[in-house]
Amino acid sequence: MGLLEDLHASRRAAGSGREVPAGADDDGLQPALLFIPDISGFTRFIEASDSPLAPFLIADLLEILIEANTLDMQVSEIQGDAILFYRLGPPPPVQELVEQCRRIFLDFQNYLRLVERDNASALGAALRAHDLTLKIVVHYGRVNVAQIREFTKLMGRDVIVVHRLLKNNISGGEYLLLSEGYLKTQTLTDLKRSFSWTRLLGGKTTYEYLGDINYRYAHLTPLRLLLNGHHAPDGMPSGRGNSLKVRHTVRVPAAYALRLVRNLRLRYRWLEGGTAVHYDLSKSDRLGTSYKVDVNQGQIDFQTVQSFQGEERIEYVEKISHFRLFPNSLLFFFIEAVDEQSCLITLDFRYGYVASPHPLIRFGQLRRVHRFWGRSLRSLVALGERMAKV
Repeated sequence: MGLLEDLHASRRAAGSGREVPAGADDDGLQPALLFIPDISGFTRFIEASDSPLAPFLIADLLEILIEANTLDMQVSEIQGDAILFYRLGPPPPVQELVEQCRRIFLDFQNYLRLVERDNASALGAALRAHDLTLKIVVHYGRVNVAQIREFTKLMGRDVIVVHRLLKNNISGGEYLLLSEGYLKTQTLTDLKRSFSWTRLLGGKTTYEYLGDINYRYAHLTPLRLLLNGHHAPDGMPSGRGNSLKVRHTVRVPAAYALRLVRNLRLRYRWLEGGTAVHYDLSKSDRLGTSYKVDVNQGQIDFQTVQSFQGEERIEYVEKISHFRLFPNSLLFFFIEAVDEQSCLITLDFRYGYVASPHPLIRFGQLRRVHRFWGRSLRSLVALGERMAKV
């Protein structure tokens, strides 16, 4: 073997990070699922929104797509408005794949709806005028995995195929496309059962050098019913929102309670298990600020999203990342005046799903996180009342 061949072999070995699995051929090609969620309307939105916050919103949305990963896929690359995920080995069952697509779509749309409802925001107005949504392309084939410095790069014909499939003959920008490469790994019965909530249509696009590529696709629009809290039609996977609420009265005015909640410096003092908080002092009072709280042996990432002050109640919203089994969760604080010197705080923890396949673990984690927020709120109340007396 020559020097160049040795280099290629070492890169393939480094890229795999493990022994070449069964099914890899002599050239190092490995079977892999290739999965691309792509933000439709991205270019139009960036150009037309004229908001300096637009790129940061897109970054938030890409992070939500990554955190919604339920199939244990790896990120190969991020290209502007799309992410290439991959998973080496056998393909996932179509039911699991559909659940993954549903999770990504709902987390993406729910976050957009949260931003859109801010009528006073130029960014919210731009979102209402220029609809952002998702298309998802799925392919199964064989790839080379090369390590180039600290980057992992996928190579091979099937990588080209999945990227080219983003440009196709399907009308609209809200759909799931399954290539023939993936469809061949599933039974017709399983496909029909998994797509009983929508129509799975056939399609074909001809590409230069690749020829005809066959696929089937389903529009994701029916999943929007789940965003509105409607009852899911028979056969549609459940996707209604989940929340855990805790409430407590506190003997401080409502405006004072809001200042307590928004004070990042105090967060670790009332969040159960908190030991420290990390944030940029120059941005501490801005919406969109990200900060981290050390909790027990780990760390939770927060990002301030919205703050409304209505006649009847105050609302303050944060996005939570890296919260163990609760990806893409949101934390709502509702503050309602009881009288001039006291108020009711409702802490509403909203999550899409619990990231565990085991019912007992999900049940136990829900009880645990409910106690966590309950104890944290009681600590917030005690801290606020002590500070108000000083």
